[in-house]
Amino acid sequence: MKNWYLSLILLLFTSFQAFSQTLDDYLKIAAENNPGLKGSYKEFEAALEKAAQIRSLPDPSISFGYFISPVETRVGPQRARFSLNQMFPWFGTLKYYGTGSEALAEAKFQAFTNAKNKLYFDVTSSYYPLHELEKFIEIEKENIEILRNYKTFATSQFSNGKGAMVDVLRVDIMLKDAETNLSILEMQRKPLTASFNKLLNRAEKDTVLIVDQITYEAIPEEYRRDSLLESNPILQEFDFKILAAESNEKTASSQSLPKIGVGLDYVIIGKREDMQVEDNGKNALMPMVSMSLPIFSGKYKAAQKEAQLMQEAYQYQKEDYENQLISTYEKLDFQISKQQELIRLYEVQIDQTKQSLELLYTAYSNSGNSFEDVLQMQQQLLKYQKLKVTAETALKINIAEIDYITAKSLDQ
Repeated sequence: MKNWYLSLILLLFTSFQAFSQTLDDYLKIAAENNPGLKGSYKEFEAALEKAAQIRSLPDPSISFGYFISPVETRVGPQRARFSLNQMFPWFGTLKYYGTGSEALAEAKFQAFTNAKNKLYFDVTSSYYPLHELEKFIEIEKENIEILRNYKTFATSQFSNGKGAMVDVLRVDIMLKDAETNLSILEMQRKPLTASFNKLLNRAEKDTVLIVDQITYEAIPEEYRRDSLLESNPILQEFDFKILAAESNEKTASSQSLPKIGVGLDYVIIGKREDMQVEDNGKNALMPMVSMSLPIFSGKYKAAQKEAQLMQEAYQYQKEDYENQLISTYEKLDFQISKQQELIRLYEVQIDQTKQSLELLYTAYSNSGNSFEDVLQMQQQLLKYQKLKVTAETALKINIAEIDYITAKSLDQ
């Protein structure tokens, strides 16, 4: 008995947890679990580590030499030599290295931000078709119930001599079509659910709770237009790539300048046995300064030219993407206006069709004639109901796409 109570409590808790999940909850689950988004963030972290490497000095070099034939000096023969040397790039080179690598890391972060926004759009555009499907199933079930009532009433009218048997056959044909449509709709739930769950990195058969009613406010023209070119992370990614290329140009210029080396030689000297001299056998310590001679400057000029060309390339790509954004936005803005107009039209059509259906049904009840008109009007009502749901779904997806290209966050 105790286990039965525990199972019931667990079932109620699971049901409550599922009921509490909204679209925003699913978006957060996707952000936490989606492997593609995790991979994009790891690329950003790797770029940060790359920036830390770039700022470091080159490793110092140490060498050891042993004189097979000792070199005699005044204070004794040289036996061995230790050398330590550290090269320093020209002043400012490390700064340019760091600025460029940090800009690339910022570009990776903007790429991650875009991947997150794209994931939110993908989840949203997979969620609303599921809502559309559930509404279609609900509408079709209501249609089947109405047709069954019509069949019962047509049979009664025929029995009372007010109707024809053909009316019963007509409604029976339509009823079988509706039942087949309902079966197909329910079969469609499996692939849509699996596709949605995989965006969340969950098992494809996990339950997806769809909110019964999706409400929305009227969307104004040029919705979020002012954020289009200001907040888009891909445009910001191009800005950071241009900054990195500028730093690479400065780096290439500074690399054409000499590198300074500072070192130390330590020579081990043996004692002289043939005579006594001052500092006999004293080891020698010799500071050293060296400088590289970048006489082969062609590679540095080519690196500068490469960086300049990359700046131009990124600038052109940015302008092209801005044009694409504006074009996409205009199309979406039109679609939003269109879908809102259609929704208003279908609401009117549904109300008027219901009124016409009531009048036709009343006329058939009294005379037993024009039952075909009743059935046709019922199918017209079914069509408008589904068209309205389709327009609502398209509107929500269009809004989600504008939110994506304008980088709207969940808390906005």
